[in-house]
Parts: sequence; structure tokens; C-alpha cells
Amino acid sequence: METEWWKTAVIYQIYPRSFQDSNGDGVGDLNGIRLRLPYLVTLGIDAVWVSPFFPSRMADFGYDIADYCDVDPIFGTLADFRDLIAEAHALNLKVILDFVPNHTSDRHPWFVESRSSRQSPKRDWYIWKDAKPGGEPPNNWVSHFGGSAWEWDEGSAQYYYHAYLKEQPDLNWRNPDVRTAMYDVLRFWLELSVDGFRVDVIWHLMKDPELRDNPPNLDYRPGQPEIDRWLPIHSADHADVHEVIGEMRAVVDAYPNRVLIGEIYLPLARLMAYYGRDLKGAHLPFNFQLLQAPWKAEAIARLVEEYEAALPDGAWPNWVLGNHDRPRITTRVGPEQAKVAAVLLLTLRGTPTLYYGDEIGMADVPVPPDQIQDPWALREPGIGVGRDPVRTPMQWDRSPHAGFSTTRPWLPLVGDWAKQNVESQEPQPSSILNLYKRLLALRRSNEALRTGRYETLTRQNDVFGFARSSGQGKLIVLLNFSDERRCVSLEKLDRATLLLSTARHRSGKKTASKLTLDPNEAVIMTEES
Repeated sequence: METEWWKTAVIYQIYPRSFQDSNGDGVGDLNGIRLRLPYLVTLGIDAVWVSPFFPSRMADFGYDIADYCDVDPIFGTLADFRDLIAEAHALNLKVILDFVPNHTSDRHPWFVESRSSRQSPKRDWYIWKDAKPGGEPPNNWVSHFGGSAWEWDEGSAQYYYHAYLKEQPDLNWRNPDVRTAMYDVLRFWLELSVDGFRVDVIWHLMKDPELRDNPPNLDYRPGQPEIDRWLPIHSADHADVHEVIGEMRAVVDAYPNRVLIGEIYLPLARLMAYYGRDLKGAHLPFNFQLLQAPWKAEAIARLVEEYEAALPDGAWPNWVLGNHDRPRITTRVGPEQAKVAAVLLLTLRGTPTLYYGDEIGMADVPVPPDQIQDPWALREPGIGVGRDPVRTPMQWDRSPHAGFSTTRPWLPLVGDWAKQNVESQEPQPSSILNLYKRLLALRRSNEALRTGRYETLTRQNDVFGFARSSGQGKLIVLLNFSDERRCVSLEKLDRATLLLSTARHRSGKKTASKLTLDPNEAVIMTEES
């Protein structure tokens, strides 16, 4: 059988506000993405995931949607989207959209009608509840952005539930009319030839029907986000969500060669349930372990082994190093280990997702207090929850505003953007950009990396080593997580030839049964039979 495209693809996430501005307003747009598609082809990726660009009041920068079937004028028009997807497909690039089904904007016509009256036909499309005696909210559920998750509506004298901002009321997915309407949204974009969806906070869709209080988190400490004060056992990850995801999957499966990806921040055992019974849930429940694990060889090796062991029979793995919500990999591990991380991401078994700018080593950009845009950072200042630092403009070249725009961007640029950009790195053989290009080319040409088996070889002395094999082909990957030299002794090494090293001068050399890795070095070798 032909392998599904999403199993061998490398996905590249674009935050559209920050990728390329084509009209000089300081905000990225769809035409900007289209203009940069040749760069993505040269880079070597296979699929583009575009974060929300739908009509929105931008209370949460597009994750508060007022119309699921159109484009916000900030980003362009529906015609611009059609041009983008047509050109992407002409270049053999897949296009994946963000689907945000948990909540709408409070300006969405559905919610406007829902709050107009308790007798509104759409009243039950959202989660409304009477106040407790004394006027208190219905339960102790907390918004992910701080404060109560319940907002009092004076006009209809009830509370409505919002897992995020009050401008983002949660839909009631227990209402079959809501499901029908949202599945029609999927079909709208599928008819426009999108190749799949990344589903935002998919584990939130179904809540406890009794809306019971969440229990306290006994490990909570002052200084953590307020959402961590309670264990969300009743407000998220309800068992009934799998029925909904199965229905969503059926809609997507009615169109050939599409993919359904779920955003899920859950422990490993609970994450696996999102593949669904008989693997009819999400094709790829996002695996975020690399975002949260200690950057140590033994810790990373252990989580890879545990993840591989936990996968249901036939389930396909996936890996993520960064996204629009979490600190960038270069900030977390430093510029030298960011190269080791690139090798790790692109050689593990499964589908990798890159975050725009990681391929040039972009780090978090400090955002002055008077320029903060993120509503979470504004609501809970001083505890480091701001997401603006990871959403700053792509750094293309040395021209004003880094080639992103002809005017001041919506978020500031990093101080060294004139040196750290695509144009500057392209001629440098040892740049992280050229490392990504070599890795992506190797992955594309090597079946062992694309679909091969995984086997741990070593996880000692700050070195994580593993093998990938397919048929007679076998590759060995060694990663030095230390800033000191490390000697690795493996029986297989005396039959290996170096294919790639982050210390470029070593590529192509034969090895012996012992290999000394430079500080922060990663190597890929082919084992000869």
C-alpha cells in the first residue's frame, strides 16, 4: 500500500501575522505567504499549516472567530486564499488549516443570537447557566487566561462559559445542531481543496454535563498561572469527546488524502486515546513531550522509548519542537543545542512539525511592556506567560524591518536581525539554516528516516544514540547533549560512514568502533552490511 502523505511529510507552521507582509501595514497576510512558497520548497518541507486567518475582532489574535468561512481583511480575501492553495499545490505543497471548534467570537452571529434571549433558538448552542444563590458563578472553573471562566450576561441574567477570554464563548458540543454546523465548516474548506486541519484545543470540546467543580491541584505554587490552581478533570478531556472526534474524522475521511491533527496537552496515557477506537480519531494527536522535557540525553531517550511503547498498534507517531504558544527551542536550549534538536526532530520516527523561524535559530524576542499584545500576558503580568516573544516577524534579510514589511511590524524584531536572517545564513555552510536543508534533503531521500523502524542504541554519558532501519538500509544517529567531548563506543560503528555532522568538517569520513563527539555535536551515519 502507498504510504499516506502525512506520514512522510514535514509540516511547517506559519503564524500568518508574522510571516510576510505584502501590503505594508505591518501585519503578515495570505499573499505574503504565497510569495514565500518558493522559499519553503527550497527549504524542503512538504506541508504548510497556517494558523487562523478568519474574520475576528482579534481579542486573541484570530482564535476568536466571527465567521468560519471567510478571510479577515487584515489577511486578505477568500480569492487570495484560493490563489495561495492553488500555487501551493502547483509546487507540491500541502496546506493544513487551523480549525477552532471549541469557541467562537462573542461577535459571531450565532452568539449574538444566543445571548439575545433565553428563548433564542440558538440559546443552547453555547453553555449558559444560572448563578448560584447569592449570584456566584455556577462552579469554580477558571479561564486559561486567568479569572473565572464564567461571564455574567446582564441582558438574559445568566452566566456563559468561556475557557479562554470572555470574548471567546464556548460552543455546546452536546447540541447536535452545533456539530452539524461545524462539520459543514470543515466541508466548506475541504471543497476548496485544503489537505487537512489542525484542531485547536480538541480535548476541550466536551465538558462534564453536570458542570461539577474541579478539584484543587495540591502541587500548585504561587507564581504559576491561575489555571494551574485546579485539576481540569471536569472542564476538559471528558470521555464523550472521542465520539465527537470520530464524527469529525468521518467528515475528513469522506475526502481522499486528508489529515486530522489534534492539539492535545495531556499525559502520555491519556493522549493515546485520541487516536480513537480502531484508529478512527485524530490521525496525529500532537505529541508535545519535547516542548516540556528536561534537555538531557537520558530524559529525552526515555520519553522517546515510552512514547514508542505506548502507541496503539498501527498508530503513527509525531514530534513537535516549537509552536506559537511555547518558548522557542533556541531560547530553551541555546543556539548550539538547537542544532542537536534539529537533528533529533528530523530523524525520530514519525511526522515532524517545524515552527517558522526555528530553521534560522530565531529565539524569543523581549517585548517592552508598552508593546505587549498578548491578552494572557496583559491579564496575568509578571509570571512569564506572554506568547508575543515567540510570534515576532520572520527575519528574511538585511533590509529595513528584516524584509518582513516596509513599515514597523506589529511586534518588535530581535536586536541582531540584520545578522540573523535567511539571506545572511544561506551562504554560510555551517549555518543552522543549511543544517535544516541538509537534514530535510537526507530525510526526503532516505526511506529509513521516512518510514523506518526505531531502536535505542545508547543513552549514557550525555549521549543519546538510536538507529533507524528499513529493509537492508540502516542509519545511526548520535546526539551529544553536553558542551564537552564525549566518546561513544558501539560495535556497529566500525561498519559506519558519516553522512552528516553538525561539525561539517567530518561529513563523509569512515568511523571506527569508537567515535569522539565534539561538544554539542550530532552525527548521522549509514551502517554498511
